[in-house]
Amino acid sequence: MNRNDRAIVGFTMLAHAMFHTYELAIPIFVTVWLDAFAATEATLGLVVGAGYALIGLGALPSGVLADAYGSKTLVLGSAAGMGGGFLLVSVAPNVIVLSAALVLWGAGASLYHPAGLSLLSRGTEERGTAFAYHGAAGNVGTVVGPLAAAVLLAVVEWRLVAALFVLPALVASAIAVRLSFDERAAADERAEEVSADGHGDADDDPEVAADGDPGRADEIDADADPDVGADRASETDDGLGSFRDLVRDSRALFTPGFVVLFAIIMLYGLYYRGVLTFLPEILGGLPMFEPVTLFDRSFSPSRYVYAGLLSVGVAGQYAGGKVSDMIETEYALVATFAALVVAALLFVPASNAGVAPLLAVCVLLGFFVYVAAPVYQATIADYVADDSHGLSYGFTYLAMFGVGALGAAMAGTVLTYAGSSALFVLLAGLVALAGMLSVYLLVRD
Repeated sequence: MNRNDRAIVGFTMLAHAMFHTYELAIPIFVTVWLDAFAATEATLGLVVGAGYALIGLGALPSGVLADAYGSKTLVLGSAAGMGGGFLLVSVAPNVIVLSAALVLWGAGASLYHPAGLSLLSRGTEERGTAFAYHGAAGNVGTVVGPLAAAVLLAVVEWRLVAALFVLPALVASAIAVRLSFDERAAADERAEEVSADGHGDADDDPEVAADGDPGRADEIDADADPDVGADRASETDDGLGSFRDLVRDSRALFTPGFVVLFAIIMLYGLYYRGVLTFLPEILGGLPMFEPVTLFDRSFSPSRYVYAGLLSVGVAGQYAGGKVSDMIETEYALVATFAALVVAALLFVPASNAGVAPLLAVCVLLGFFVYVAAPVYQATIADYVADDSHGLSYGFTYLAMFGVGALGAAMAGTVLTYAGSSALFVLLAGLVALAGMLSVYLLVRD
């Protein structure tokens, strides 16, 4: 990697780790909130789901802002919003205030992914490797957050733990603000290469628009407005532009291939949120993971198993990013979703078979649930022109975290009224459908 790549990757790795520190610590807090607020899984599923939904609902405005103004300011604003949300969580007297706090957290969190991913896709030359490091850093956050919450909750009151969780945002912001880089270095270099080859402006070249895939390029070129490239330049000068401009750009973005990807990511988001939100609670309900008392303190083994499961995701994120540089990403999507179907269907039988089989399934689940993220991120970059990456990732995370947040409410409701067996069968069905749509992308290419 060159110096600019390293600076961008370092900046986004730090921010991504912070995002997931908060995101995956919340399910650990759920195990405490069920008692603290005398709530059911269905109620907390709606409360937590509302906060998670804001991540997706704010993703589209974040993507538009990233295209118009750049990414660094948005990422720093995201840190402030997430830290402020947890500060309010620490003083929440009831479920209503808790809901407001999580909505504030979700609004801040919504700024990160479209801004961070468009920065990686436009600014780095080794994009697949950059996504891999970015993903692995996110999984460091998914391990550190739940593990820190589990350890701290064993020794201090949960409100103090929530207040301490403001510190990651403060530390990350202090470090990130000192980093400098060119946000569009790789995109501008691609534009110069196309101009030197006599193909005109990069935005008008179909091969550049699809990053070298002629089939995808034809699709993007056929559906795009021929004046989009010129209009975008004036939109950058004029701010966000009109709602009509946004609709036009969105219509150009939603080619048939992107529509299928949007549906795939939406289904994956439902699985991701549905399986992870209540997993500590599900594990805690198993006899093999009953709380133990050491030195007059009660420890919940299920929380540490959950953190260990997420730690496997570090390898999954890195593997997914590397694989996306080596093979067509559609093949990787099919294989990943097949593995997630197997993991969901085996979870309940494994939990009845003993500790070793269950841990094996947890490793399988933890690895492949995070392989998917860098793979679909790289796939989006393949299907979308450089100047639309912010908007495309905005729509992507509207699907992943906005619609996907319904997975928390879905999981809580199914657990309350039907049990864990029904939940895992439902989750398997979601990723089976995502796998079928991935096969369709292969066939249509």
